[in-house]
Amino acid sequence: MKTRQIPYIIAMALGLQLASGCRDSFLEVKPKGTDLEANYYRNATEAFNGLIAVYDVVGWQGGGYVTKVGALDAGSDDHLAGGGGPNDVSSFQVFTNYTLTPAQGPQEELWKKGYAGIFRANTLLNKLPGIPMDENLKKRFTAECKFLRAFFYFDLVRLFKNIPLLTQPVSTSEMYDVLQATPDEVYAQIIEDLKAAIAETNFPDQVPVGTEGGRATRGAAHALLGKVYLWQEKWSEAAAELAEVNGTTPGQTSAKYGYKLMEHFEDLWKFATNKFNSESILEAAYSSNSGGNWDCVACTEGNVLNIMVGPRGYKVLKPTAPDMVSGWSFLVVTKSLYDALHGDPRFNATILDMDSLKTNGIADYAPGHDNTGYFLNKFAAKIGDQSKGPGNKELNYPQNLYEIRLADTYLLEAEALLKAGQPGGPGTRAYALLNAVRARVGLNPITATDDNIFNERRLELAGEGHRWFDLVRTKRAAAVLGGRGFVAGKHEILPIPLLEMENTKIVQSAEWK
Repeated sequence: MKTRQIPYIIAMALGLQLASGCRDSFLEVKPKGTDLEANYYRNATEAFNGLIAVYDVVGWQGGGYVTKVGALDAGSDDHLAGGGGPNDVSSFQVFTNYTLTPAQGPQEELWKKGYAGIFRANTLLNKLPGIPMDENLKKRFTAECKFLRAFFYFDLVRLFKNIPLLTQPVSTSEMYDVLQATPDEVYAQIIEDLKAAIAETNFPDQVPVGTEGGRATRGAAHALLGKVYLWQEKWSEAAAELAEVNGTTPGQTSAKYGYKLMEHFEDLWKFATNKFNSESILEAAYSSNSGGNWDCVACTEGNVLNIMVGPRGYKVLKPTAPDMVSGWSFLVVTKSLYDALHGDPRFNATILDMDSLKTNGIADYAPGHDNTGYFLNKFAAKIGDQSKGPGNKELNYPQNLYEIRLADTYLLEAEALLKAGQPGGPGTRAYALLNAVRARVGLNPITATDDNIFNERRLELAGEGHRWFDLVRTKRAAAVLGGRGFVAGKHEILPIPLLEMENTKIVQSAEWK
């Protein structure tokens, strides 16, 4: 059997590569060479390097430029795949058009990401008890690994539904016999891991950003557990977990965890100065220091979305033109999102209106595939952020991506409260949560209804990879995406990658048979 034909879940068992480039802050350790896990984990330093390897997968960027945020944006009603043509990054194209098949789509890379993180977490959890190191530090590493394993499983079960549940390293000889678990079993493991992390006294409430920015905290575990309960429609439990994160008074600093909405929405996207800011609960970290180049695009630690989403052939015509870099015109903004955000104070930070800039002779560009004239400004590469280090500039932008931020958890708690039967009018907590997000950008308060919260999530979190999940979990996807080819009862999940079923006991989900 050729290596390419080995299912990824099996290939991961062949050994743990610790040569992954590492990211900002505490993730700056760069282990050299490749070490098989059997010969590693001899001391605290090697345990720490193993922990970095688990964190590294959070920001996974696969072959063919496939990322979690990119894929989920492509499948949502807020974006079209874009690019240079109808076959450019075909994984995005087939998600946009809902012509996915088990052999074609983003699922192979998203499956790889999840199981890469899980395998690394399981390996370190298995090794930690026998490593001679400080016991309190060992307990902290254990809590972080369990948090991260829960994070990877939550993505996998939402994306695929029917997945193997592995909590111990599995030998290559056993891998071909691995069976899938039920979603309930996976969710039970996610909850068990998160509760164990939260209960660990050595798991910190906050971390010093300068030295440990990017590491998981108890607040992040509560936030993730709240999201898990929300997906299970356990509304009261979700609201309780999210309230722990959001604090007593929405809009003010959460005393225990230090979270607070950034004063200015646009500052969330000034990534040169605002990484790991007060609103950030969990980030995927990137760096301009890895020297990534075209020899191995998947090896770069720079954020590839930055160059992907900018307009092609960008040209300044007047000094007032935005500080942009020519990009590849992927994930163009739909007219639907443009119309929803037009007039909203978040518009300019979210959308680059090249149609208007061109019409007014301020800047020009070359329309790409699916062109609408509108681009995702949150992530589009700016000249001022270009790397001055080694490697290709296109592959070395350092913008982090928010996995969870406070505005997200505010709106989720408000939703959970309503669905638990609590009111949303003035004086209620749901009302306060929703309108804290709106007040940050100067919008008047509105009643907290399910539709108002859902719409606010679209405007606040546009382009950040939440919209597709929100459509699916609220059962709005078929109505919103039906014109794109979305089929109810099928497209709420991705197909199991074809490669994973070859010569294994893994079977395709019933929705895709």
